[in-house]
Amino acid sequence: MIRRRNCIGLAASGLISPLRRAAAQGAERVYRVGILRPSARPLVVSDLASAGLPTALRELGYVEGRNLILEQRYADGDVGRLPALARELVMAKVDVIVAVGTLAVRACKDATTTLPIVLFGNFDPLANGLVSSLARPGGNVTGALIAPDGTLAGKKLELLKSAVPHATRIAFLAPADPAIRAQVQETRDAAEVLGIELVVVEVRGGDYAQAFAVITSRRVHALFVGAHTYFVRDRKQIIELAAKHRLPAIYEWREQVADGGLMTYSTSLYGINQRLASYVDRILKGAKPGDLPIERPTRFELVINLKTAKALGLTIPQTLLLRADEVIQ
Repeated sequence: MIRRRNCIGLAASGLISPLRRAAAQGAERVYRVGILRPSARPLVVSDLASAGLPTALRELGYVEGRNLILEQRYADGDVGRLPALARELVMAKVDVIVAVGTLAVRACKDATTTLPIVLFGNFDPLANGLVSSLARPGGNVTGALIAPDGTLAGKKLELLKSAVPHATRIAFLAPADPAIRAQVQETRDAAEVLGIELVVVEVRGGDYAQAFAVITSRRVHALFVGAHTYFVRDRKQIIELAAKHRLPAIYEWREQVADGGLMTYSTSLYGINQRLASYVDRILKGAKPGDLPIERPTRFELVINLKTAKALGLTIPQTLLLRADEVIQ
């Protein structure tokens, strides 16, 4: 029997607390999850693009500060930094890396052939040589895509044209990221079929005001906001500028439309993060990434913000409203 006085002495000598720590550690393993993004670190913790995955992991029981450590790395728009950041995550001995976008996935794949990599993005991992098959990726890469084939750019442009029937000149807002090229080309091809002149305007140095000045100088009738994490992060600024210049615009995610954007045709950002978290969970529980098929979404929703349309003085055709899965009033 240890008397209270002796117990106090043991605690003071530091013998009890290590025992307690060991017991606590034995009760629940702490996992390290790396996240690599080409974008800048968000200014607010609740940012949709960055907070979604931690939230989804929490729903599966992985809680920061308890059994989860997140090692997040941001390239701040300088994709040349991605290889070094990927090596940092490997050196940090993470259990799995979630990589956003083609270049981030490639950087991680070059940095490690053994650590599991969960990809996320709007690209073709097979065409980019990142996996040997979508059904059975092999190696150390798996993940979830935003679209089943291509980037949905053609379908979104068609819907934007339906909402703004008189539009013959449409601007494409592009980030300063070479990974956007496939999406731009897909949109150009769709524009040619629809008889639309596509004006591609790149946002340089985060100067959205300058980009919109160029857009308005070209007298476009509508705006196609490219699918990119930068534009999710900066959605409020883009939405405000589109409203200021009275430009009907189509966006990547429903969440952007809920914040005041006009329309979108996509899957759910929340749902994507849930799927990414599911991959991470399965891998942490022993699944091999090469055995997990890369998931392509099969359900998409057309969401229209009628309040925004009215503010723009735009009458959405009834036929398009009837096709909508959700109309925000």
